[in-house]
Amino acid sequence: MVKLIHTLADHGDDVNCCAFSSSLLATCSLDKTIRLYSLSDFTELPHSPLKFHTYAVHCCCFSPSGHVLASCSTDGTTVLWNTQNGETLAVMEQPTGSPVRVCQFSPDSTCLVSGAADGTVVLWNAQSYKLYRCGSVKDGSLVACAFSPNGNFFVTGSSCGDITVWDDKMRCLHSEKAHDLGITCCDFSSQPVSDGEQGLQFFRLASCGQDCQIKIWVVSFTHILARNTDDQVKQFIEDWSEDDVSMWLCAQGLNDLVDIFKINNIDGRELFNLTKESLVDDLKIESLGLRSKVLRKIEELRTKVKALSSGIPDEFLCPITRELMKDPVIASDGYSYEKEAMENWISKKKRTSPMTNLILPSMVLTPNRTLKMAISRWLETHQK
Repeated sequence: MVKLIHTLADHGDDVNCCAFSSSLLATCSLDKTIRLYSLSDFTELPHSPLKFHTYAVHCCCFSPSGHVLASCSTDGTTVLWNTQNGETLAVMEQPTGSPVRVCQFSPDSTCLVSGAADGTVVLWNAQSYKLYRCGSVKDGSLVACAFSPNGNFFVTGSSCGDITVWDDKMRCLHSEKAHDLGITCCDFSSQPVSDGEQGLQFFRLASCGQDCQIKIWVVSFTHILARNTDDQVKQFIEDWSEDDVSMWLCAQGLNDLVDIFKINNIDGRELFNLTKESLVDDLKIESLGLRSKVLRKIEELRTKVKALSSGIPDEFLCPITRELMKDPVIASDGYSYEKEAMENWISKKKRTSPMTNLILPSMVLTPNRTLKMAISRWLETHQK
């Protein structure tokens, strides 16, 4: 039996999303607002509607406890709200300023993922409201996201039809074309299944697309964990597929080389073995500048592998890129960042701190020579 029990008509434009907690219903709309209703009688709460966003609100979701609501918007922000009084807890700006299409809490409420129209995906610390790590997909807008029930992994889906699996350190574990005309949503089953022989656990994942198809996947998190521990980072990169290498090239600004690498079947193992000679003789890369940049980026990757496998101190990582800093600078918020990353942040007309989201008193960046020396000493010790 299906019976309509109530109709809500308070929004002034299309309603994009709705979400339930144990006691509330949240809705968000093109009219820039989020509304909260009591499930007992569907009356709107006194502090509703919630107003902050300056453009359409695309998605809203409750934390597992129901005490916090997240909303994301075309204005490039993800906002956290206190559901009990409607107060704004935090405003988290997408690093690129791109419209945010989807947001999702981890099962333990410690993290929040936001995905944007330019393909950037950010993992936020939902307690400190600080950016933890950031990544991106090579094509399309991010329109779907789901956490695994154990919270160690999450999946994103793009408007180009790609489905991507990420771990809790924002490393891309797997990516492939799932739907020809774009993904519309995805979700994990809450119950694991076993293979019955080796005792491995799998989770079922469903993805839906504009190709009129629903696809069911099984993901072995035990296998991914085994090959992705920090003391096996090098092995993990050597296991990169050709598509993984292509994504890495794009992330390094080497998009022009993607086709050349694919034609020559360069996977992770081949990538680590590339030399100046092989770039000229085998890949026929004529530009000296391109060859030099490729070799430099591969060496940076090797350095990162050694650093990760040695347990790199968190204070040596740039808060924006979450990578080992080479030229750290101190911003006016008192935090240290990689110089290039912070200059890019400021050049996007962002006058707020990446760590606090407060207005920066000054745009001056001061070299942090003490930190740079500490990183150099640490690298000398751990590269022997």
